[in-house]
Amino acid sequence: MERFDRFDREIIQMVQRNCQLKAEAIAEAVGLSTSAVQRRLKRLREEGVIRSEIAVIDRKATGHPMVFIVGMEIERDNYDALAKFRSWAEKQDHIQQVYYVTGHVDLIAIVTARDVEHYDDIAALIMAENPQIRRMHTNVVLRDVKLGLFIPIADTSL
Repeated sequence: MERFDRFDREIIQMVQRNCQLKAEAIAEAVGLSTSAVQRRLKRLREEGVIRSEIAVIDRKATGHPMVFIVGMEIERDNYDALAKFRSWAEKQDHIQQVYYVTGHVDLIAIVTARDVEHYDDIAALIMAENPQIRRMHTNVVLRDVKLGLFIPIADTSL
């Protein structure tokens, strides 16, 4: 049995593009009743498929226009290092995303800051608060080429 039917896939794709759409507009677009769309949205939220509905803010308007992509190496002998960093990073608003990855570094973080000096302060804090981080490799984002979190929902029955 497939996880999502055609209606679920269409609803998920619509709310990913605009989470403020009213159930009435979604219902009209997908060919269901408003109450059926509301039930499906409620189920998708309860199941954790829809994890959060957020506003995407223009960084330049906030005074935090810079983005840094930071590769971090963690101590190999410290098995709690990842859990400790994850717990700490959850509380840091400037750290937007963190990925545990393969390759030359162990973690990739997306960090936003006002300017280079502000990032330097954030990097110093990361190192001071997380002694399990051995080294950081920083790339400065010069320009956003594509920015988004849209996840395509495939029809698995094809």
